[in-house]
Amino acid sequence: MSAKRVVALIPAYNEAKNITATVAALSELSEVNEVVVVDDASTDQTGDLAVAAGARVISMYSNKGKGAALNEGSKQIEADVVMLLDGDLGYSARDARLLLEPVLDGRADMTVAHFPPPRLKGGFGLVKGLARKGIKFFTGLEMQSPLSGQRVMTRPVMDKLLPFASGYGVEVGLTIKAARSGFKVLEVPVQMTHAETGRDLKGFLHRGRQFYHVARVLARAAAMK
Repeated sequence: MSAKRVVALIPAYNEAKNITATVAALSELSEVNEVVVVDDASTDQTGDLAVAAGARVISMYSNKGKGAALNEGSKQIEADVVMLLDGDLGYSARDARLLLEPVLDGRADMTVAHFPPPRLKGGFGLVKGLARKGIKFFTGLEMQSPLSGQRVMTRPVMDKLLPFASGYGVEVGLTIKAARSGFKVLEVPVQMTHAETGRDLKGFLHRGRQFYHVARVLARAAAMK
């Protein structure tokens, strides 16, 4: 087991379908000292199932979104290294070990999961393209998975990056802030899987919100340049 205290922090909203497997997979990693789930006012059994699986649960009293959940969770953990992971990874969350190793051995200050190609046909790449071009413009980094929420970082990196951006722009904001602060960001190929949105109305509405939130983060980054 690592001499450094490693905490997995999972923001979750209505993830009853996958949260048990996600927590179980992370709990099996010898390097992980604690799994903490921030239940963002779920209306299903996400919180209860996470507790039953062995996680410590922090409950939000109203739904605030991913960034706010991470901000709250960061206040209530003690860690040398923090893993930020989504609740819908299921047993594929075990691949988080691949993200952890470069941070523990000092090769990176932050790692980002590079997912395999999606199984479903989703959107037309507009959100991903905007995020990738924005990150390159502001930092010079070429990111294959600019929207990936699966990340590992040292606690000093997290403290420097707080507070996290609200909404779906949190990941892009993280990358830009980290690179601008001089931290080494490394993408790591993984075989993780998660819920995917298809080419239906719900999927397009989701990607529309993503596009707006990412654009808002990039506009903020431009104002600070």
